[in-house]
Formats: sequence, C-alpha cells, structure tokens
Amino acid sequence: MDDELRERVRRAAERAALFNALKHGSDAQVGAIMGPMMGENPEFREHGDEIPGVIAPVIEDVNGMSDETKRERLAELAPEDVEELESEDEEDDQLLPDLPNAEEYDEIRMRCAPNPNGPWHLGSARMPAVIGTYKEMYDGWMLVRFDDTDPETKRPLDWAYDQILDDLDYLGFEADRVIKASDRVETYYEHARRLIGKGGAYTCSCPGEEFSELKNSGEACPHREKDPETVAEEFEAMVDGEYDSGEMVLRIKTDIEHKNPALRDWVAFRMVDTPHPREEASEYRCWPMLDFQSGVDDHLTGVTHIIRGIDLQDSAKRQRFLYDYFDWEYPEVLHWGHVQLDAYDVKMSTSTIKELVADGVLDGWDDPRAPTVMSVQRRGIRGEAVVDAMTELGTSSSDVDLSMSSVYANNRELVDDEAPRQFLVRDGFEARGDGNEESYEAVEVPVDGGPDEATPQVHPEHPDRGDREIPVGDSVLVEAADLPAEGDRVWLKAYGPVRYDGERFEYLDADIDIVRKEGVDVVHWVPADDNVEVRLRTMDGDATGYAEPGFVDRAPDTVVQFVRIGFARVDSHTPEESVAYYTHP
Repeated sequence: MDDELRERVRRAAERAALFNALKHGSDAQVGAIMGPMMGENPEFREHGDEIPGVIAPVIEDVNGMSDETKRERLAELAPEDVEELESEDEEDDQLLPDLPNAEEYDEIRMRCAPNPNGPWHLGSARMPAVIGTYKEMYDGWMLVRFDDTDPETKRPLDWAYDQILDDLDYLGFEADRVIKASDRVETYYEHARRLIGKGGAYTCSCPGEEFSELKNSGEACPHREKDPETVAEEFEAMVDGEYDSGEMVLRIKTDIEHKNPALRDWVAFRMVDTPHPREEASEYRCWPMLDFQSGVDDHLTGVTHIIRGIDLQDSAKRQRFLYDYFDWEYPEVLHWGHVQLDAYDVKMSTSTIKELVADGVLDGWDDPRAPTVMSVQRRGIRGEAVVDAMTELGTSSSDVDLSMSSVYANNRELVDDEAPRQFLVRDGFEARGDGNEESYEAVEVPVDGGPDEATPQVHPEHPDRGDREIPVGDSVLVEAADLPAEGDRVWLKAYGPVRYDGERFEYLDADIDIVRKEGVDVVHWVPADDNVEVRLRTMDGDATGYAEPGFVDRAPDTVVQFVRIGFARVDSHTPEESVAYYTHP
C-alpha cells in the first residue's frame, strides 16, 4: 500500500469511526468500521490484510475524543454526516407518552409505592424514574408511600426506608410527601368499619382451600350473609388480636359469579402473628392487604394517575369494587410490562439479592455484581444516565429489555469530559461470573535511554488542566498481553517509542508517524518502583494491579478513566491499597 492510499484509508476510517461512535454513543471498533468502509471504497479490498493495522490507531485516537470534539471533527470532514445524526437525534428525542386525560385534572398527582423489604434493584428504579419525569413534564406532585403492611412474607428492613429515599435523590427527584402505610393502620380500620356498615364486607373463617373451592365454583361462602352487627363485632375482635394467623379474614363482597375468580370476594384484612419490625407498628396483628390499603390511600392522597405492572391488572379491578362502595372516582391507570436486564448473573429480585447478601455471596447491596441502584451509584454511574435509559423504554404493556450498554452510553456522555486520565496495569486474577477465567500479568521491563519522566495530560481535550508527572525509573510495568515480540516496537503512551530486545526496552529516535503510518501499537504502563497498588472491583469479580503514583491523590468519588481499560470510580485509599469500582468501558 503506497502512502497516498494509506492516507485515504486513514481519512475514510476517521470519518467512519466518528460517525459510528456518535451514532451509537460508544467506542468505535475496528470490526464495525471495516465492513462499511470497504463497501464504500472497493479499491481498499485488495489491501484487506494491511488495513486493520492502518486504521486501529486512527480509531483509538477517535475513541479518546470527547463527544463534542468528535462532532466538531466530523463537521470538518463530512458535514452531511452531522446533519444525518442531528436528524436521527430529533426523531429519537421523544418524551414519554402523554398521560391519559391529563387535561381534566388541575394537578397531576402520582405515587411511587415501594415495599421497603429491601432497597431498589434496577427494575424498581423504572417507577421513580418515569413518575419523576412525568412530575417534571406536568409540574405535578409525587408521593412516596411505603407499602409496608406485610410484616411477614415481605418483611421490611429498618434501614431500607431511608435508603430508598437516598436512591430517589440519586435519581434526581424529590417527593412532595412521604408516608408509611404502617403508620396509617387506624385509617384503614376506620374505612373497614364504614364498609361493614354499608354491607360491603364480611368476616370469614373458612380454611383457605375450602374457600378457594367455593370461589372457583361460583358458590357463596356460608359467612357471606352475616348481619353487619356480627361482622362488626368479629372485625373488632380481629383488631384486638383475638384471632391467630389464618383463623379469620375480612372479605369485600363483590360478585361471587364474576367471570374472573380472582375478583370474587377478595381478602381485605388478615391476621399476622409476626410483629412488625417498626416499633410504632409492632402491636398490630390485623393488617390490610395491599389492594385495600393502596386503594384507600390513593383516594385520600388525591392520586390522579397510577402506573403499575401488567401482572397487577386485577388489582385495579378489585379496587373498583371498593371505590364503588364509597362512591369514589377511580384514578387513571397505565399498565406496563416487566423490565428484562442484561449484563448481570444475579437475578433482579429483592428476595434473591437479600439471600445472597445474607449468605455472604455478595458483600452487600452495593456489591458491583448486584443489579441494584446502590451498586450502580457506587460504580460511578450518574442517576441521570439511569433515568434517561428508563424513560427511553416508555410505558409499553409488553415486556421490555434494558441493555446496560444504553446506561453506559448515557453515563459516558456525562463523565467523559470531567474524568482525569490515569494509567493502570492489571496484575492478578479476575473471577468471572460466567465460569470463565481471565488473568492479567504485569511484566517488569528495564528501560534504556529516554526521558526520566513522562508528562501525559490530565485530560487530552483540556490542556489547561495541566499534565501528570510520571517518573520512569529504571524499569516499567506493562501488561503481558501488550509485551511485543522480540525485535518489535511499541509506543509507551505519553513517553515515546521503544524496541523490545527480549529483555529490555530500548528508547528510539522516532516520531508519532510510526503509530499513525506504520501501525505500531500504543500501550499504557506504570513505573515498576513508584506506583500505587489498586484493587479494581468489577461486575465479574476483583482485579488487582498498579496505577501511576498520582492516583493516590484522586479523591474518593472521583470518576477517572483508566486508559484503554475504562472508567472507574475512586472508592478509598489505605496504606495497603487503593480501591476503585469499575464503571464501564
């Protein structure tokens, strides 16, 4: 390949890489660039073996740019490509669908109703993300109501209440009101009494299986026609704790022959022997079922629109019977499908995560392997990136897939411009959740000749932020995978060209053209003697390694970019090691 053709290949690769990276919000890859570029330039095909080496450094340069710089450069090379991207952006830039009948309400009032049996996993985050966004769209009102009236099967965690509110703050929203259902039991009792007085409820002592058989056959329970006075007396006995768990329930009278058996005379209150973990609610034994508690609270708090899972369609139908008894108007309801999440080996389930934490399989709810809001926050992912990915899913009643790559792309735009660059050479075993094993080895190589230190920029797009000073010493560490064959050259990033003679690096008198025109690899490194031991916590396990000496000065919570590895959030520094959490590529 002659120099003229090589330059044409480089220009075509730069244009293709810029467009690809901006279109997909992620780093361009050689494989993704090759096909389209060869299709548009058939004359390149006979040089297919040489082209990857020519375009690889071009693509690396593009991936090191900020999105703003990429767009500016693409505008110089191909303004028509920028116009195409902007046209696509306009088509994709759609808000959530309008809420039904929103114009009929003076104020849009929505509720987020978490169960505090654990902090939010990522699937749970969809609700506050979407409701918070609707609140902003309509200048509305948002309630956080902790649905904690099940002290047994979904037993609340004391600390989860505050953690959920912290998670909401991380996502960028604030509730207009916060209530706990377990503080409102007397309110539910009062409404049950009113319902009994209307003849709309009855106490039932049928064993569960016996009632189920009657219900499924459309036959009335023998207790259904009790007079209201008897029902009221037995309900007060429930309130006073005179029955054991499973001995007595209060049922709502519906249509015993309704075509949907799930709606027939559903349970409103039951007895629970297990005390509530909150001291304020620990004396109650008669607890409302969620459909009763939620239905009463939605009315009393003025909720106008409810979003709930498609699997809860029967809840709205049950509650309408309750609303009819009280002559209330039922809120607007949207049902959506479940969120399916990729990238995690741990199931997105509060009970599963709780069990794994209790068993010590996970270090905690913020373990990087856990699909939780706490975890992505500790990894350095911004709440805004999560919210944007969730709202992009819309409110479809079909199940939807959330790719973590979309969260990463959103986050990359938020952190890239601020993240200082750092070198990290990995040296240690990484236990992968998929059963594969991947190891890293740091190789020490003496260096002959060359400067005593390297001064890479803190951020390549912001020279005004200054340089990092990295002493070279007598030898450097590189990752074994980056060690060239004997006699080959590499460019030690921000230091310069060296040749490997099988034992050491010999500094060369050469310029950057050996990278740009000859395809010499650029590798990262750290000094062998003056470095910082690092534990990098990832979704696949922990990797160890060595960072440049200045890393110890990066304050906790700072998101850095480990060159050629990815972004990471600085977590802590101790005399023994520094800890960072891997964010994403």
